[in-house]
Amino acid sequence: MKRLYLFLLGGVAALSCYSASVAAQALVGADADPHWREAEVELPAAPQASALREFFVSSASPNTFFIDERSLSVGEDGVVRYVLVVRTPGGSQNVTFEGIRCKTGQRRIYASGRADGSWSKARDATWVDISNNGYNRPRAALAAEYFCDGPVPPRDRNEALRRLRHAGGTDSPYR
Repeated sequence: MKRLYLFLLGGVAALSCYSASVAAQALVGADADPHWREAEVELPAAPQASALREFFVSSASPNTFFIDERSLSVGEDGVVRYVLVVRTPGGSQNVTFEGIRCKTGQRRIYASGRADGSWSKARDATWVDISNNGYNRPRAALAAEYFCDGPVPPRDRNEALRRLRHAGGTDSPYR
């Protein structure tokens, strides 16, 4: 019986490794698309309080997270772009203009907002994998719970807004 258990356990481990390998190869293949080109990006207007839509990230975070609905777009390149506003309980606020590429599971920060409403372009605006850790949790939540259906982005801006407003957002019937 113990041998059968070890045999089955080894098979499950091997299958898990194989599945992870196939998933990684698929991601590399998607990312290696030689025809994909990122669209030109224009920095949006500074966020306005009336356009901020709160979204849920985690009960573990004391911060409050918002997307500026006016800035939300889905480019022809498949990138969901938005202004993220993070407010701390102490009153600090961070504003960034970002993008999520659902197909590759990556994110990019284009610029940081200044107190006067202007933007400071990011020094390192490269695409990086979205990880579900403290700093990146808002991006992971946006990708997994609001914007991306696996590797597929929303069809257009209206679909992205609908998902933000109803698919887990503050006025979602599921919360």
